[in-house]
Amino acid sequence: MRMMVGGLAAALVLGLAASARAEEAAGDWVGVLATAPYGDVTMALHLKKDGGGYSGALDDVTLGFMNLRLGNLAVSGDHIAMAIPAAQATYEATWDPAAQQWAGLWKSQGAEAGLPLRFSRGLPPPAPRVAGLDGDWAGAVEMTSGIKMHLALHVVTTEAAGTTAKLDVAEQGSVAQPVSSITRDGDKVTFEMRYVGVRFAGVLDANGRIAGAWRQAGTESPLILARSVSAATPTVLNRPQTPTKPYPYREEAVVFDNAAAHVRLAGTLTLPQGKGPFPVAVLISGSGPNTRNEPVLGHQIFLVLADHLTRNGIAVLRYDKRGVGESTGDYSKATTQDFADDAEAAVRYLAARPDIDKRHIGLIGHSEGGLIVPIVAARDPAVSFIVMMAGPGVNGTDVYVEQARRIFQAMGATPEAVAKAATQRMAMIRIIQTTKDSAEVSAKVAALFGPNIAPSLIKTAVDTYNTDWFREFFAYDPQPALRKVHCPVLALNGDKDVQVSSAQNLPAIRAALAANRDVEIDEIPGLNHLFQTAKTGGLDEYAQIEETVAPVALDKITFWVARHTGAKAAVAAATR
Repeated sequence: MRMMVGGLAAALVLGLAASARAEEAAGDWVGVLATAPYGDVTMALHLKKDGGGYSGALDDVTLGFMNLRLGNLAVSGDHIAMAIPAAQATYEATWDPAAQQWAGLWKSQGAEAGLPLRFSRGLPPPAPRVAGLDGDWAGAVEMTSGIKMHLALHVVTTEAAGTTAKLDVAEQGSVAQPVSSITRDGDKVTFEMRYVGVRFAGVLDANGRIAGAWRQAGTESPLILARSVSAATPTVLNRPQTPTKPYPYREEAVVFDNAAAHVRLAGTLTLPQGKGPFPVAVLISGSGPNTRNEPVLGHQIFLVLADHLTRNGIAVLRYDKRGVGESTGDYSKATTQDFADDAEAAVRYLAARPDIDKRHIGLIGHSEGGLIVPIVAARDPAVSFIVMMAGPGVNGTDVYVEQARRIFQAMGATPEAVAKAATQRMAMIRIIQTTKDSAEVSAKVAALFGPNIAPSLIKTAVDTYNTDWFREFFAYDPQPALRKVHCPVLALNGDKDVQVSSAQNLPAIRAALAANRDVEIDEIPGLNHLFQTAKTGGLDEYAQIEETVAPVALDKITFWVARHTGAKAAVAAATR
């Protein structure tokens, strides 16, 4: 489930270009996007010929994001168009022969109007050189929630790029996150990560340490950075449940089409040993630009789940979302209903395979995926069962307001702070629902949160939530679709889930499915939104917990599916 937290994708401000004729497109291009009042963003585009077309990558030089994949890149005469999945944005331009530039509009998801963007041949200038900071630095900052974050700062100076820096945060599983800028003025050192509203300002002392303050979201915490040999090696997070090859089952790379949307989806089908036909489960991931394994902070949630199911006699299809990974399409324009259409295409694909038991094709959805599976089951009789893992049972507005309340509670915030967070979130949702103009949305959101929130975070919030996906989600009520589901249903939630509250959503799901005779609804003690065994359920725990999916959840899902499909795993799972 998407969170009201500025994410990496929403922070990127990107645009692309090519040349008027195919033979002129390859090479390097540079452009500047004016994003007042947030400042200019410099971008570099690197295109190369790839068979009969083009491929390439984009650098967001201002924020520090490099080698971003281009999607749906099309060059035709004097016109170019593409989607940028990481930015949830599109760019279209025509060649201006007089200026020798591509002139077009960069448009973020949900925006009514684009921003002018021109690209010329060339490369951006390197970052300024900063003397005396190259190397690896380590320190720890204690956040207002009481969580201590161990940081490693890596500074490098080269002839071509100037001085650049990356940051690791061990507790979040974040490695080599780009630092937007780093400067030194005498003994004063600063660096910024604008896309998350972070700024550090310190003083280099006689002992070679940088003592200063870490500022983020209106709060300030002391931080001392010292040179460290160990910081040169990023922390490798232990994920003991991630399976390693060779697997005791077959694995096949597959593609299937959602013909109506002109989308080709790429995925992995795992099949038990033997002839089949096999019962099968389609895994449908949560919100965000997820690939087939649903990766979260080093965890490969769907890889672990698929492995467990397939080892126990159940085939599994998992796939990249449209416009993500190896799948085509435009992720930035897609809504939950579009993703439901893609899931239904997966069902049709599996029904046509001779090694799949057509009587037993089911759907397992996590978070947003749990919202999608009843939509598909309500309209497609080929779906023989569904599993909702932390799926919403109430409308998206209620889910998100409760999410804010529980996240702040898990952080140890005061009751007053918890209430304020919920009130602000509701107010922001109302702004998104009632205001169309992006500039007006930005002004209202800035007024809502006040001067203590960095403008970059305001922009991140507006770019993220002023979208078709969120507007649909905030208004969508899952109850009508749930009432139309007649196949067997398993609905699971952890009682420590702060993103989709079990107390809020499981009773609503139970009520909507009252007429269905084969329903099991379980609240599992001690599990969070990822179905990990957790202490508080807070977001900061996701990376710290080594467990990817609790065995109790894996076994409950596997046994229930086996019991409803006749898979050979039923007895073994029940007796573990």
